[in-house]
Amino acid sequence: MNVQLLGTGAADGIPAFFGNDPVSEYARRHGGKDVRTRSAAIVDRTIKIDFGPDTFHQIQRFGHNPRDWSALIFTHSHEDHLCVSELQYALFPFVEMDHMPWPIFANDAVCDIIASRYPDWPIELVRIRSFQSFETGPYKITPIEANHKEDEDSLNLIFERGGAKFLYATDTGMYPERTFGFLEGWELDGMVLEATDGFHNTPYAGHLDIADAAKLVERLRATNALKPSAQVVTTHHAAQGGATHAQLEAALAPHGMRPGFDGLSIEIQCPNASVLRASDRQHA
Repeated sequence: MNVQLLGTGAADGIPAFFGNDPVSEYARRHGGKDVRTRSAAIVDRTIKIDFGPDTFHQIQRFGHNPRDWSALIFTHSHEDHLCVSELQYALFPFVEMDHMPWPIFANDAVCDIIASRYPDWPIELVRIRSFQSFETGPYKITPIEANHKEDEDSLNLIFERGGAKFLYATDTGMYPERTFGFLEGWELDGMVLEATDGFHNTPYAGHLDIADAAKLVERLRATNALKPSAQVVTTHHAAQGGATHAQLEAALAPHGMRPGFDGLSIEIQCPNASVLRASDRQHA
């Protein structure tokens, strides 16, 4: 499997919309890996994860065509992950298609928002729930319960194909015990994990700082949920976390983790040996 991180920023991106914090100012001056659009990813160029307000820019920048997608999967309904207004451009009169070209898999909250916005539109909505696996094409996908948006079933997603197992975990928070218990013994080959709060712990339980992200990974490795040799790449970084990309690299390395960046392509090559190779090439 290939997983490309199309965006690795939190709700207001980096540089933050109106931010004059040191991380935003550094990103404005230096660009490169420090500029982060809102978090999103794509698996094997076919399964799109989340559809946020930066989707148009991301698909243009990295050369993706939404007509090539086979499914769209949502993690939850926060607006940096669900830009419901732009789904209309997949259908007539903006294009000649008279039905959505792929199914949308999402929790009840996301499905209700889309159905309310487009009550009579030919959109295939498939409701998914934590700990209930489903299949689409050659993929088996298992949503797991995150500790994020308390009034809905916020989802992280395990992808399986050809024996490889990969967890996409953004807007995660510290997992509830039932999620830790469910993950025991999974032997995941790789993981993308949020580290939104960086160096700055906040009272909000729905996100992780670097210290808590390291604790979560340590527990997953200790329970064989994550293979000991599997690398972990971070995403969903906020400017208010107070860390540039280089600072994230230095802080995460002792924990066997590394920061992602917009355009990073992750190849899960060998499920038995837990090889997770992440290209450092910065896409133009």
